[in-house]
Amino acid sequence: MSEFTILAFAFVAFIGIATPGPTVLLALTNGSRYGVRRATAGMIGAVLSDFVLIGAVALGLGALLAASEFWFTVVKWLGAAYLAFLGIMLLRSRGTLDIAAESERSAGAATTSAIFLKCFLVAVTNPKGYLFFSAFLPQFIEPALPQAPQYAVLAAVFASIDFAVMFGYALIGSQAVRFLKRSGAIWLDRVCGGALLALAGSLAFYRRAAN
Repeated sequence: MSEFTILAFAFVAFIGIATPGPTVLLALTNGSRYGVRRATAGMIGAVLSDFVLIGAVALGLGALLAASEFWFTVVKWLGAAYLAFLGIMLLRSRGTLDIAAESERSAGAATTSAIFLKCFLVAVTNPKGYLFFSAFLPQFIEPALPQAPQYAVLAAVFASIDFAVMFGYALIGSQAVRFLKRSGAIWLDRVCGGALLALAGSLAFYRRAAN
């Protein structure tokens, strides 16, 4: 692949990733609740989902979801339900400052593996991701060249940008909570929870372009 193609892909990918979505909102929330180090587990989960989604698109799963109303609906509702669940949990939260002050037993409930799995599931059950990559990636693939190495390069570039953006959001969250009083910390959770619920609602009403 030419350097120009990779740079063009990276530029467009950065714009898409930096726009607040479920994974960056979770990075912000995890950073404010657990700090950047523990939030990194969630970032790794989201990055792993990038490779899963792009690999699935390379194997034709994106085209299957675009063509099959049934499987598209199954993935859509799984993703919407999980986002709604996370949003409700944040809305019911007592605030990140209370969480930081809880006992070691309570704090240990949010293990790194749980943070990892939560972010991974949010990303991998979003059908928009499959459809997005199905429409986006082929624009940068040269049909005359072997496609597997090209998909691997694009996946590595996208995952690197995704991790960097999420790290930035987590860092903002970890720093912001230092300056918030308890009520402000609660509102941070409320805003992120409401945003996740809104994303769940938009996903629930999302339809394939073919429709």
